[in-house]
Amino acid sequence: MGTNNNLSRKIIGAKGEDLAADWLKERGFDILHRNWRCGRYETDIIASKDGRLHFVEVKTRRSDRYGLPERQVDRKKLDRMIDAGSEYIRHQPQWRWIRFDIISIRLYDNAPARIDHIEDLY
Repeated sequence: MGTNNNLSRKIIGAKGEDLAADWLKERGFDILHRNWRCGRYETDIIASKDGRLHFVEVKTRRSDRYGLPERQVDRKKLDRMIDAGSEYIRHQPQWRWIRFDIISIRLYDNAPARIDHIEDLY
């Protein structure tokens, strides 16, 4: 059962990341990287708009039963996002304006997905 549950979570996560990337593109963001990794650092989406670099964590849920998706981003996760951003900037120092964002996605069976963009967490 655990294997199917993990697979289901991966499928839902991948769908959420696809929706988030499309949503950002529709709003004028350039997607620079998806699932960027460097050593122990990882970021779901790195995008830019208006000279700002956005490190985006995507959280997706199929219901509100256990709370809103963005509630999954605690202080520890935010610290990991900042560490990943710092590592990225070490390799790409031309960026001066940086933001850390969450895209929260709720998938519903018979309705369009609900997408919320929470900008500039830090």
